[in-house]
Amino acid sequence: MTPEQKKLLNIFILGFAFMFMFTAFQTCGNVAQTVISSLNSTDFNGSGYTSMAIIYGVFSASNLLAPSVVALMGCQLSMFLSGIFYSAYIAMFIQPYTWSFYMLSVLIGIAAAVLWTAQGTCLTMNSDDKTIGRNSGIFWALLQFSMLFGNLYIYVAWKGEAIISERDRRTVFIALTVISLVGTVLFFLIRTPASNAAQLIEDEDGNSDILEINSSSQSNMTKALDAFIKSLKLSVTKEMLLLSISMAYTGGAVFGLLSKNSHFGRNPVFLFGLVVHFLAFYLIFLSIPNDAPITSREGTYSRAFVDPSKALSMFCSFLLGLGDSCFNTQLLSILGTLYADDSAPAFAIFKFVQSITAAVAFFYSNYLLLQWQLLIMVISGFFGTISFFFVEWGTVTLDP
Repeated sequence: MTPEQKKLLNIFILGFAFMFMFTAFQTCGNVAQTVISSLNSTDFNGSGYTSMAIIYGVFSASNLLAPSVVALMGCQLSMFLSGIFYSAYIAMFIQPYTWSFYMLSVLIGIAAAVLWTAQGTCLTMNSDDKTIGRNSGIFWALLQFSMLFGNLYIYVAWKGEAIISERDRRTVFIALTVISLVGTVLFFLIRTPASNAAQLIEDEDGNSDILEINSSSQSNMTKALDAFIKSLKLSVTKEMLLLSISMAYTGGAVFGLLSKNSHFGRNPVFLFGLVVHFLAFYLIFLSIPNDAPITSREGTYSRAFVDPSKALSMFCSFLLGLGDSCFNTQLLSILGTLYADDSAPAFAIFKFVQSITAAVAFFYSNYLLLQWQLLIMVISGFFGTISFFFVEWGTVTLDP
């Protein structure tokens, strides 16, 4: 197997590992509040919404420190340990307690920052300028299957039941824990590319020797400090500040194949994602009552401009997922190109901006009418796309 084939295999293993892990975790998050509502309130007093707020808050605060952790432990071990915490959070629902629920919410927030920083670093290590777009597309496509498989599993297992029995809860969460652990174990199959672990040098006689890139004389504390300093420095560069607007807006494989070295480039793909999202926003505005986000659980009696339908809702969901794939694959690609030597700090800042803005969006979604929420998305999407264009044009100018 050639070095390039080994790198591609690593990308597929990375994608399948995340697919298994997030099939379990995202399914857990989607049904958490339903499960909690079915528990005896005298035994458990936790809230799924509070847990998500804790996770995102800790996630945001931990992102700037995550590169130091990855520098100390390496990508593989960082992702494996993070996966253990994800699995522990899911397993907690087998026999939930309020204290363990909130404690693991804090721990998984830290683990998420480390996991996604290590993922970005691993993606960059196994890519170059020609393959970063393809590889980010492969990874993102495999990751998106997690939403399909997880929700399909719950639909078949629970058949739309609103009250979940203890037996059904334990059966589902034991299965989800096993699925998460399978993804976690897959991280051990990823191998460091030879070009990243060492380089060949020739002496005067033409003999090849191996020169290790990582100096053993560099202390672990120095590595951690350097990674943290790089995170702070990168966060205030012109390119990162511009990309932060694009990252703030996001909160397919085919688009990953359209890398910047192809005929299409990144900008048309990003613009296509914006157009697709704008179409989805318009259809949502027409089909969902304006006060739907802020009404009680009983629902709203207001009427939308058109009668809602399952088919239209599914189509809007498809458009949102399609646009999201456009944005994320191109952001992964441009970050891997611009910051190939500083991938851990760059991807940490990426997730930091995303998690901060996601937390803000969760907060205002309880108070703003639908029209204002959609307007915020339209404005941030427009300026995020413009800022992405400027950074992409800069990378083209720098290319020889």
